[in-house]
Amino acid sequence: MNKVVRPLPENFFLDWKQREALAESMIPLIGKLYRESNVSTYMYGKSMVNKSVTDIMKSHRFVRQVEQNELSEFDTAPILQAISQLDLGPAHIDIGKLVVKFQNNKQLVSIQKFVATELTGCIGSNLKPLIQPQDIVLYGFGRIGRLLARLLIDKAGGGDVLRLRAIVVRKGNQSANDLEKRAALLRQDSVHGSFRGTIRVLDESNTLVINGNPVRVIYADKPEDVDYSKYQISDALIVDNTGLWSDRKNLQRHLRPGAKKVLLTAPAGDDIPNIVYGVNHHQINCQAQVISAASCTTNAIVPVLKTILDKYGIEHGHVETVHAYTNDQNLIDNYHAGDRRGRSAALNMVLTSTGAAKAVAKAIPELAGKLTGNAIRVPTPNVSMAILNLQLSQPVTRDQLNEFLRHMALHSEYQQQIGYTVSTEAVSTDFVGSRQATVVDSEATIVTGNNVVIYCWYDNEFSYSCQVVRCVEKFAGVDWQRYPTEIE
Repeated sequence: MNKVVRPLPENFFLDWKQREALAESMIPLIGKLYRESNVSTYMYGKSMVNKSVTDIMKSHRFVRQVEQNELSEFDTAPILQAISQLDLGPAHIDIGKLVVKFQNNKQLVSIQKFVATELTGCIGSNLKPLIQPQDIVLYGFGRIGRLLARLLIDKAGGGDVLRLRAIVVRKGNQSANDLEKRAALLRQDSVHGSFRGTIRVLDESNTLVINGNPVRVIYADKPEDVDYSKYQISDALIVDNTGLWSDRKNLQRHLRPGAKKVLLTAPAGDDIPNIVYGVNHHQINCQAQVISAASCTTNAIVPVLKTILDKYGIEHGHVETVHAYTNDQNLIDNYHAGDRRGRSAALNMVLTSTGAAKAVAKAIPELAGKLTGNAIRVPTPNVSMAILNLQLSQPVTRDQLNEFLRHMALHSEYQQQIGYTVSTEAVSTDFVGSRQATVVDSEATIVTGNNVVIYCWYDNEFSYSCQVVRCVEKFAGVDWQRYPTEIE
C-alpha cells in the first residue's frame, strides 16, 4: 500500500493547525475547478464546494470499515493538487474515494500519474453537460421553493447548466414591500439558517439578484397569466411547488410560451411518473412533459426498501412516519378540512394518514400491496423519521443488516440517497441540512430472525429538495461524468 502509516502526533494541536492550513489551501482549488471547469469535488459523497475550512475538515470523517475511520488532509490535499493541474472537462470527482483507491493501489506510481490515469476520460474534454443552459422557473416560493432557490444558486457553477430565471408568486399575496419580504425569507431561515451569499432587490424590474444571478419575480394568480417568452425565458422547466394540482391536465397548464416541461414537488396521479431519484429515475426521458418527484417520505423510504428487497426480499411490512408539522396544519386549534389537523401542531402529536406506503409501489412495483402505513405529526418544525417494520424473505443478523446498509451508504450507487450514522447520541436536529434522502440510524436497528425494524431520519425539507434538484438535472438531460468509475 502507498499509504504512510503515521504514529499519533505528540502535539495534537500542532497537527490540527497543519491540517487546518491544508484544508484552507484546498478551498481556492475546489472553487476554481467548480467555476472554470464545472468540476464538483466530493468527499465520500459529501460536496466540498462552497464549504468552510471546518466543513472540509469535518467531511474527512466517514465510516470506512466496520470501525470508524478518518481520512487525513495530508492524504487528500496532494490528490486535489494533482487534479487542479489537469485540463479537465465537467465532472463529479470523489476525492475521498480516489485517496482510498490510491492507498490500495499495489503499483508504485506517483500521485500525478495515478490521478491522470483515473481521470483520463475527463482530461481535455470540451463536452458540456448541456448544449445550452436550462432555464428554471419556480412556481411557488414557500418552504420547498426557497430551498430549491438556494440549491439552484449554489449549483450555478459556471452558469452553463441550470439557470434559475424566475419565480412565480400569486398577486393576492402582494404587498407594498413584497420583494423585500420575499428576499428576507430567502436570506434568513429559522430552521436552515442564513443564506450563504448576497441578495439585492431591484424594485423597478421586480428582480432579485442572488449571488449575481438575476431572478425575475413574476406575479400571477394562475398559469395561464404568464408568458415566459416576454422575460427572455425559453424552453423553461417549471418546478411547481404549490401542491395545488396533481393531475396531468392541470399541470399542463404551465406549458405556456417559453415553458417546455413541468416537475411537481408532490405525489402525482397514476398518469404521471412518480420519480424517486436513485431508484427509478431511469424513467425520466427528455421527451416527457410532466413528472413528479413524489413526496419527502416516499423519497426517504424507497431507497432503503429497494436495497433490502434486492438483498433479502420483503414479504410484507408497515411504515410509520414520525413527521414534523407542516404549514397545512394550524398553529393553534382552528377549523381544518382534514381530520385532526385542525388541532394545534405546536402542542399535539397528531395521528394522520400517509400515502407514502402506497406510493412505494409506483417506484417499486414488486412491493405493491405488501406495505401499510400511517403517520404521526409531532411538534417539531423539521426533520422526520420513518420506521420500517419488515418481514424479510430470509433471516439476517443485526450486524449483517447494519453492515449491508453501511456499505450501501458509502460504496453503492445509492450513496446520494442513503446515509448512515453510528452515533448513540443522534437526535432529529442533527440531520437538519442533510443532502441524502434518508439516514439509517444503525444503533436503533432491531433484528429477530427475519423480522427487522429500521429507523431512518430525513430532513423532510432540505433532503427532499436535494432529491428534487437531482430530478431536475436528469429531466434537463444533464449527465455528469463521475470519478472514480469503479464502485468499491
